Amino acid sequence: MPSFDVVSEVDLMEVKNALEQARKEVANRFDFREAKAEIELDGDKAIKLSAIDKFKITALEEIVLGKLARRNISLKNIDRADADISPLGHARQELKLKQGLETDIAKTICTAIRDAKFKVQTQIQDRQIRVTS
Repeated sequence: MPSFDVVSEVDLMEVKNALEQARKEVANRFDFREAKAEIELDGDKAIKLSAIDKFKITALEEIVLGKLARRNISLKNIDRADADISPLGHARQELKLKQGLETDIAKTICTAIRDAKFKVQTQIQDRQIRVTS
């Protein structure tokens, strides 16, 4: 039977390349000279940003998001959390990568396919939808 899968995933190699470009830009920028700014990829789930104050973490976020957008990674797949600022002023932020479809979104897609009266069957498998005919 012919089938195909509907899934929304981020290409991790492009994310790694974008983060490497962002690290190079941070190393060369004058306003980040003595500021300890770090960009880390936490597995395939999140990007962790760390800087000395709120201004630097905002600039770091803009750099990373700009590099991701230039590498054709949709910013809709990135969930931005608010920056955590310690009492001493150090800031941390986490950008979560959305991998796969959430259950409620997958259900709405399945009902839309069923309502269109196509002669296909849909199944939700893990974080993707399988459509077979």
